[in-house]
Amino acid sequence: MRSDRLLSIMLLLQTHGQLPAGELAARLEVSVRTIMRDVEALSAAGVPVYTVRGPHGGIALLPGFRTDVTGLTADESRALFVLLSGSAHADLGLGQAIGSALRKVMAALPAPHRPGADLASRRILIDPARWSGTPGPERAADELVVFQQAVFTDRRLRMRYRHRRDNRVRSYTLDPYGLVNKAGVWYLVADHRGEPRLFRTDRALSAGIVDEPVQRRDGLELAEVWDTLRRSIDDIPAPLAVTVSVRREVLAKLLRVHEADLAPPPADGRAREAIGGPEREIVELRFRSLVAAEALLAFGPDVKVLAPDELRQTLAAKAAETAALYGTVEDG
Repeated sequence: MRSDRLLSIMLLLQTHGQLPAGELAARLEVSVRTIMRDVEALSAAGVPVYTVRGPHGGIALLPGFRTDVTGLTADESRALFVLLSGSAHADLGLGQAIGSALRKVMAALPAPHRPGADLASRRILIDPARWSGTPGPERAADELVVFQQAVFTDRRLRMRYRHRRDNRVRSYTLDPYGLVNKAGVWYLVADHRGEPRLFRTDRALSAGIVDEPVQRRDGLELAEVWDTLRRSIDDIPAPLAVTVSVRREVLAKLLRVHEADLAPPPADGRAREAIGGPEREIVELRFRSLVAAEALLAFGPDVKVLAPDELRQTLAAKAAETAALYGTVEDG
Protein backbone atom coordinates (compact mmCIF):
# COMPACT_ATOMS: atom_id res chain seq x y z
CA MET A 1 0.00 0.00 0.00
CA ARG A 2 3.03 2.31 -0.23
CA SER A 3 1.86 3.96 -3.45
CA ASP A 4 -1.41 4.88 -1.75
CA ARG A 5 0.51 6.39 1.16
CA LEU A 6 2.80 8.40 -1.15
CA LEU A 7 -0.23 9.85 -2.88
CA SER A 8 -1.79 10.65 0.48
CA ILE A 9 1.32 12.55 1.55
CA MET A 10 1.23 14.62 -1.64
CA LEU A 11 -2.44 15.44 -1.21
CA LEU A 12 -2.06 16.37 2.46
CA LEU A 13 0.84 18.70 1.71
CA GLN A 14 -1.02 20.16 -1.24
CA THR A 15 -4.03 20.87 0.94
CA HIS A 16 -2.44 21.98 4.21
CA GLY A 17 0.95 23.30 3.15
CA GLN A 18 3.86 22.54 5.47
CA LEU A 19 3.17 19.77 8.00
CA PRO A 20 5.42 18.31 10.74
CA ALA A 21 6.62 14.78 10.06
CA GLY A 22 4.96 13.66 13.31
CA GLU A 23 1.58 14.95 12.17
CA LEU A 24 1.89 13.20 8.81
CA ALA A 25 2.86 10.00 10.59
CA ALA A 26 -0.16 10.25 12.90
CA ARG A 27 -2.57 10.95 10.04
CA LEU A 28 -1.32 7.99 8.02
CA GLU A 29 -0.80 5.72 11.06
CA VAL A 30 2.88 4.98 10.36
CA SER A 31 6.15 5.90 12.06
CA VAL A 32 8.07 9.13 11.49
CA ARG A 33 10.92 7.06 10.05
CA THR A 34 8.52 5.64 7.44
CA ILE A 35 7.37 9.17 6.53
CA MET A 36 10.98 10.30 6.02
CA ARG A 37 11.66 7.31 3.76
CA ASP A 38 8.51 8.13 1.77
CA VAL A 39 9.64 11.76 1.39
CA GLU A 40 12.96 10.55 -0.02
CA ALA A 41 11.07 8.31 -2.47
CA LEU A 42 8.91 11.24 -3.61
CA SER A 43 11.96 13.43 -4.11
CA ALA A 44 13.70 10.72 -6.11
CA ALA A 45 10.60 10.47 -8.31
CA GLY A 46 10.81 14.18 -9.16
CA VAL A 47 8.22 15.56 -6.74
CA PRO A 48 9.56 18.91 -5.37
CA VAL A 49 9.19 18.01 -1.69
CA TYR A 50 11.62 19.30 0.94
CA THR A 51 12.10 19.39 4.71
CA VAL A 52 12.52 22.40 6.99
CA ARG A 53 14.51 21.89 10.17
CA GLY A 54 13.92 23.54 13.53
CA PRO A 55 11.08 23.84 16.04
CA HIS A 56 8.75 25.26 13.38
CA GLY A 57 9.95 22.96 10.64
CA GLY A 58 8.23 20.24 8.73
CA ILE A 59 7.72 18.83 5.27
CA ALA A 60 6.41 20.90 2.35
CA LEU A 61 6.06 21.10 -1.41
CA LEU A 62 7.70 23.88 -3.41
CA PRO A 63 5.37 26.91 -3.69
CA GLY A 64 3.15 26.77 -6.76
CA PHE A 65 3.42 23.01 -7.22
CA ARG A 66 0.09 21.28 -7.67
CA THR A 67 -1.08 17.99 -9.01
CA ASP A 68 -4.68 17.64 -10.14
CA VAL A 69 -5.15 13.91 -9.86
CA THR A 70 -8.84 14.12 -10.69
CA GLY A 71 -9.14 16.52 -13.62
CA LEU A 72 -12.62 17.37 -12.32
CA THR A 73 -14.48 20.53 -13.24
CA ALA A 74 -16.43 22.50 -10.63
CA ASP A 75 -19.74 20.89 -11.69
CA GLU A 76 -18.17 17.41 -11.69
CA SER A 77 -16.78 18.04 -8.22
CA ARG A 78 -20.21 18.96 -6.86
CA ALA A 79 -21.81 16.00 -8.62
CA LEU A 80 -19.32 13.58 -7.10
CA PHE A 81 -20.18 14.71 -3.59
CA VAL A 82 -23.92 14.21 -4.08
CA LEU A 83 -23.74 10.74 -2.61
CA LEU A 84 -25.91 7.95 -1.31
CA SER A 85 -27.18 8.43 2.20
CA GLY A 86 -24.83 7.30 4.93
CA SER A 87 -27.14 4.43 5.89
CA ALA A 88 -26.74 2.90 2.43
CA HIS A 89 -22.95 2.80 2.77
CA ALA A 90 -23.23 1.47 6.31
CA ASP A 91 -25.50 -1.34 5.13
CA LEU A 92 -22.77 -2.37 2.69
CA GLY A 93 -20.05 -2.11 5.32
CA LEU A 94 -18.49 0.84 3.47
CA GLY A 95 -19.16 3.64 5.94
CA GLN A 96 -15.51 4.24 6.83
CA ALA A 97 -14.30 3.60 3.28
CA ILE A 98 -16.54 6.27 1.75
CA GLY A 99 -15.39 8.81 4.31
CA SER A 100 -11.76 8.06 3.58
CA ALA A 101 -12.32 8.21 -0.18
CA LEU A 102 -14.05 11.58 0.05
CA ARG A 103 -11.27 13.06 2.14
CA LYS A 104 -8.73 12.02 -0.48
CA VAL A 105 -10.78 13.38 -3.36
CA MET A 106 -11.45 16.63 -1.47
CA ALA A 107 -7.74 17.07 -0.92
CA ALA A 108 -7.09 16.50 -4.62
CA LEU A 109 -9.62 19.06 -5.82
CA PRO A 110 -8.41 22.47 -6.93
CA ALA A 111 -8.93 24.88 -4.04
CA PRO A 112 -11.70 26.91 -5.76
CA HIS A 113 -13.80 23.75 -6.19
CA ARG A 114 -13.66 22.56 -2.59
CA PRO A 115 -16.30 24.82 -0.98
CA GLY A 116 -18.91 23.87 -3.60
CA ALA A 117 -18.16 20.16 -3.28
CA ASP A 118 -18.33 20.32 0.52
CA LEU A 119 -21.64 22.22 0.41
CA ALA A 120 -23.16 19.69 -2.02
CA SER A 121 -22.24 16.83 0.31
CA ARG A 122 -24.10 18.54 3.18
CA ARG A 123 -27.16 19.76 1.25
CA ILE A 124 -28.07 16.89 -1.13
CA LEU A 125 -28.69 13.22 -0.30
CA ILE A 126 -29.68 10.25 -2.46
CA ASP A 127 -31.65 7.45 -0.76
CA PRO A 128 -32.40 4.60 -3.20
CA ALA A 129 -34.84 2.68 -0.98
CA ARG A 130 -38.48 3.14 -2.06
CA TRP A 131 -41.19 3.82 0.48
CA SER A 132 -44.07 1.37 0.39
CA GLY A 133 -47.16 2.75 -1.31
CA THR A 134 -45.43 5.94 -2.42
CA PRO A 135 -46.28 6.82 -6.03
CA GLY A 136 -43.68 8.20 -8.38
CA PRO A 137 -43.40 11.90 -9.18
CA GLU A 138 -46.84 13.35 -9.84
CA ARG A 139 -45.45 15.96 -12.22
CA ALA A 140 -42.21 17.70 -13.08
CA ALA A 141 -40.80 19.56 -10.09
CA ASP A 142 -40.92 23.02 -11.68
CA GLU A 143 -39.67 24.69 -8.51
CA LEU A 144 -36.65 22.41 -7.97
CA VAL A 145 -34.25 25.11 -9.19
CA VAL A 146 -35.71 27.51 -6.62
CA PHE A 147 -35.34 24.88 -3.90
CA GLN A 148 -31.72 24.31 -4.90
CA GLN A 149 -30.99 28.03 -4.81
CA ALA A 150 -32.50 28.38 -1.35
CA VAL A 151 -30.56 25.34 -0.11
CA PHE A 152 -27.19 26.46 -1.50
CA THR A 153 -27.52 30.13 -0.53
CA ASP A 154 -28.88 29.42 2.97
CA ARG A 155 -32.04 31.47 2.43
CA ARG A 156 -35.55 30.98 3.76
CA LEU A 157 -38.22 29.68 1.39
CA ARG A 158 -41.90 30.61 1.04
CA MET A 159 -44.06 27.89 -0.51
CA ARG A 160 -47.68 27.09 -1.38
CA TYR A 161 -48.13 23.34 -1.01
CA ARG A 162 -50.97 20.89 -1.75
CA HIS A 163 -51.22 18.07 0.79
CA ARG A 164 -52.12 14.64 -0.52
CA ARG A 165 -54.09 13.48 2.53
CA ASP A 166 -56.81 16.16 2.28
CA ASN A 167 -55.95 17.98 -0.98
CA ARG A 168 -55.81 21.28 0.91
CA VAL A 169 -53.39 24.03 -0.07
CA ARG A 170 -51.37 25.66 2.70
CA SER A 171 -48.64 28.29 2.76
CA TYR A 172 -45.35 27.86 4.63
CA THR A 173 -42.24 29.86 5.42
CA LEU A 174 -39.45 27.31 5.74
CA ASP A 175 -35.83 27.02 6.84
CA PRO A 176 -34.29 24.42 4.49
CA TYR A 177 -31.64 21.88 5.44
CA GLY A 178 -31.39 20.31 1.99
CA LEU A 179 -32.93 18.08 -0.66
CA VAL A 180 -33.28 14.29 -0.65
CA ASN A 181 -33.98 12.12 -3.68
CA LYS A 182 -35.90 9.11 -2.36
CA ALA A 183 -36.10 6.49 -5.14
CA GLY A 184 -36.70 9.16 -7.79
CA VAL A 185 -38.93 11.46 -5.70
CA TRP A 186 -37.43 14.76 -4.51
CA TYR A 187 -38.17 15.89 -0.96
CA LEU A 188 -37.37 19.17 0.77
CA VAL A 189 -36.19 18.76 4.37
CA ALA A 190 -36.85 21.94 6.30
CA ASP A 191 -37.85 23.39 9.64
CA HIS A 192 -41.27 25.00 9.98
CA ARG A 193 -41.53 27.07 13.14
CA GLY A 194 -38.61 25.14 14.57
CA GLU A 195 -40.02 21.68 13.85
CA PRO A 196 -38.63 19.30 11.18
CA ARG A 197 -40.92 18.75 8.18
CA LEU A 198 -40.80 16.83 4.90
CA PHE A 199 -42.31 18.13 1.64
CA ARG A 200 -42.52 16.50 -1.80
CA THR A 201 -41.23 19.09 -4.26
CA ASP A 202 -43.66 17.98 -6.98
CA ARG A 203 -46.59 19.05 -4.77
CA ALA A 204 -45.38 22.62 -4.47
CA LEU A 205 -47.72 24.96 -6.33
CA SER A 206 -45.27 27.85 -6.03
CA ALA A 207 -42.02 28.60 -4.25
CA GLY A 208 -39.93 31.72 -3.81
CA ILE A 209 -36.78 32.68 -1.95
CA VAL A 210 -37.15 35.05 0.99
CA ASP A 211 -34.35 37.57 1.41
CA GLU A 212 -33.65 36.35 4.92
CA PRO A 213 -31.00 33.93 6.18
CA VAL A 214 -32.20 30.51 7.28
CA GLN A 215 -32.90 29.96 10.97
CA ARG A 216 -31.96 26.31 11.38
CA ARG A 217 -31.56 24.69 14.76
CA ASP A 218 -27.94 24.88 15.89
CA GLY A 219 -25.67 21.92 15.26
CA LEU A 220 -27.99 20.01 12.91
CA GLU A 221 -27.23 18.99 9.33
CA LEU A 222 -29.38 17.49 6.59
CA ALA A 223 -28.29 13.88 7.19
CA GLU A 224 -29.31 13.97 10.87
CA VAL A 225 -32.68 15.66 10.29
CA TRP A 226 -33.45 13.35 7.35
CA ASP A 227 -32.65 10.29 9.45
CA THR A 228 -35.12 11.45 12.12
CA LEU A 229 -37.88 12.07 9.59
CA ARG A 230 -37.19 8.84 7.70
CA ARG A 231 -37.35 6.75 10.86
CA SER A 232 -40.64 8.36 11.89
CA ILE A 233 -42.12 6.98 8.66
CA ASP A 234 -40.26 3.67 8.45
CA ASP A 235 -41.17 2.76 12.03
CA ILE A 236 -44.92 2.98 11.41
CA PRO A 237 -46.11 -0.63 11.84
CA ALA A 238 -47.70 -2.53 8.96
CA PRO A 239 -50.33 -4.61 10.78
CA LEU A 240 -52.09 -6.26 7.81
CA ALA A 241 -50.50 -9.65 7.13
CA VAL A 242 -51.13 -10.89 3.58
CA THR A 243 -50.25 -14.29 2.12
CA VAL A 244 -50.14 -14.64 -1.65
CA SER A 245 -49.48 -17.41 -4.16
CA VAL A 246 -47.37 -16.12 -7.04
CA ARG A 247 -46.58 -17.61 -10.44
CA ARG A 248 -42.83 -18.10 -10.69
CA GLU A 249 -42.69 -16.12 -13.95
CA VAL A 250 -43.75 -12.93 -12.18
CA LEU A 251 -42.11 -13.55 -8.81
CA ALA A 252 -39.17 -11.25 -9.57
CA LYS A 253 -41.51 -8.44 -10.57
CA LEU A 254 -43.61 -8.84 -7.42
CA LEU A 255 -40.53 -8.77 -5.22
CA ARG A 256 -39.25 -5.68 -7.01
CA VAL A 257 -42.53 -3.76 -6.83
CA HIS A 258 -43.36 -4.79 -3.25
CA GLU A 259 -39.85 -4.99 -1.83
CA ALA A 260 -40.76 -2.61 0.99
CA ASP A 261 -43.81 -4.75 1.87
CA LEU A 262 -42.02 -8.08 2.32
CA ALA A 263 -42.55 -9.65 5.72
CA PRO A 264 -39.53 -10.86 7.70
CA PRO A 265 -38.81 -14.60 7.41
CA PRO A 266 -40.31 -16.93 10.04
CA ALA A 267 -38.37 -17.15 13.29
CA ASP A 268 -37.86 -20.90 12.79
CA GLY A 269 -36.40 -20.29 9.31
CA ARG A 270 -38.80 -22.77 7.65
CA ALA A 271 -40.34 -21.94 4.28
CA ARG A 272 -44.08 -22.18 3.65
CA GLU A 273 -45.30 -25.18 1.66
CA ALA A 274 -46.28 -24.22 -1.89
CA ILE A 275 -49.99 -24.12 -2.70
CA GLY A 276 -51.24 -24.60 -6.23
CA GLY A 277 -48.43 -26.70 -7.62
CA PRO A 278 -44.68 -26.38 -8.21
CA GLU A 279 -45.14 -23.48 -10.63
CA ARG A 280 -46.12 -21.09 -7.81
CA GLU A 281 -44.40 -19.60 -4.76
CA ILE A 282 -45.83 -18.46 -1.43
CA VAL A 283 -44.89 -14.92 -0.38
CA GLU A 284 -45.69 -13.23 2.93
CA LEU A 285 -46.33 -9.47 2.84
CA ARG A 286 -47.19 -6.73 5.31
CA PHE A 287 -49.33 -3.70 4.39
CA ARG A 288 -50.29 -0.68 6.45
CA SER A 289 -53.92 -0.84 5.36
CA LEU A 290 -56.45 -2.78 3.31
CA VAL A 291 -56.43 0.00 0.71
CA ALA A 292 -52.65 -0.28 0.29
CA ALA A 293 -52.95 -4.06 -0.24
CA GLU A 294 -55.44 -3.52 -3.08
CA ALA A 295 -52.43 -2.76 -5.29
CA LEU A 296 -52.01 -6.55 -5.65
CA LEU A 297 -54.99 -6.55 -8.01
CA ALA A 298 -52.71 -5.08 -10.69
CA PHE A 299 -51.06 -8.51 -11.06
CA GLY A 300 -54.35 -10.15 -12.07
CA PRO A 301 -54.43 -13.96 -11.89
CA ASP A 302 -50.64 -14.15 -11.55
CA VAL A 303 -50.94 -13.28 -7.86
CA LYS A 304 -53.63 -14.99 -5.77
CA VAL A 305 -54.36 -13.72 -2.27
CA LEU A 306 -54.75 -16.63 0.14
CA ALA A 307 -55.32 -14.58 3.30
CA PRO A 308 -56.90 -12.61 4.84
CA ASP A 309 -60.46 -13.27 3.73
CA GLU A 310 -61.37 -9.57 4.00
CA LEU A 311 -58.83 -8.70 1.31
CA ARG A 312 -59.92 -11.63 -0.87
CA GLN A 313 -63.52 -10.36 -0.76
CA THR A 314 -62.46 -6.79 -1.52
CA LEU A 315 -60.39 -7.82 -4.54
CA ALA A 316 -63.17 -10.11 -5.81
CA ALA A 317 -65.65 -7.24 -5.65
CA LYS A 318 -63.31 -4.87 -7.47
CA ALA A 319 -62.58 -7.47 -10.14
CA ALA A 320 -66.33 -8.01 -10.67
CA GLU A 321 -66.89 -4.25 -10.98
CA THR A 322 -64.13 -4.02 -13.57
CA ALA A 323 -65.55 -6.93 -15.56
CA ALA A 324 -69.02 -5.37 -15.50
CA LEU A 325 -67.61 -2.06 -16.67
CA TYR A 326 -66.28 -3.59 -19.87
CA GLY A 327 -69.15 -6.00 -20.42
CA THR A 328 -68.89 -8.88 -22.90
CA VAL A 329 -67.02 -8.92 -26.18
CA GLU A 330 -70.32 -9.00 -28.07
CA ASP A 331 -71.41 -5.75 -26.37
CA GLY A 332 -68.54 -3.95 -28.11
